[in-house]
Amino acid sequence: MSRQTGFTLTEVIIGASISSFILAGVLSTFLFIGRSGANIQNYNDMEAQARQALELFAQDTRQASAIKWNSAVDITLTVNTIGINYLYDKDTRSFIRIDNNSGVRRTLVTGIVLFEYKAYGITGASLPLTSAAELTSADKSTKQLQVSLESTRNTRTVARASNTVLSARFILRNKRVTT
Repeated sequence: MSRQTGFTLTEVIIGASISSFILAGVLSTFLFIGRSGANIQNYNDMEAQARQALELFAQDTRQASAIKWNSAVDITLTVNTIGINYLYDKDTRSFIRIDNNSGVRRTLVTGIVLFEYKAYGITGASLPLTSAAELTSADKSTKQLQVSLESTRNTRTVARASNTVLSARFILRNKRVTT
């Protein structure tokens, strides 16, 4: 008498159920890791942009012999007799550097939701930058600059990532200011 081997219906249902739970766990883990990787990439991108922008801004600021406040978010630094514009463009939400000599326009940071320059005099006192008269006065008395910004990145599958940056105070070493 030959005996037939196989699985009973109960064994097949139990095996399929356990396999479904394992597959659901593996897929959830895969999605979680993918989203985490995308989020890390967003943070990495924002940090790299901010770091490179501040390094360039610091270099130009330290070498600047003069500053012109075009607005509270737009300045022109005179570096080796060349005007270099640093501005926040609210339409593109970008921090931009423009070399007025060559006309080269370089976007430094994108996705900005908040941007602010802070100006300080030779004594370290904060200078107001709200009116045209205050901006004109700041042209003569600014000795230190600071940048603060917040940038964000959105992806369809990942929660919004944001990065807040507050720079050190950069001293205009070549600019003469007296009290």
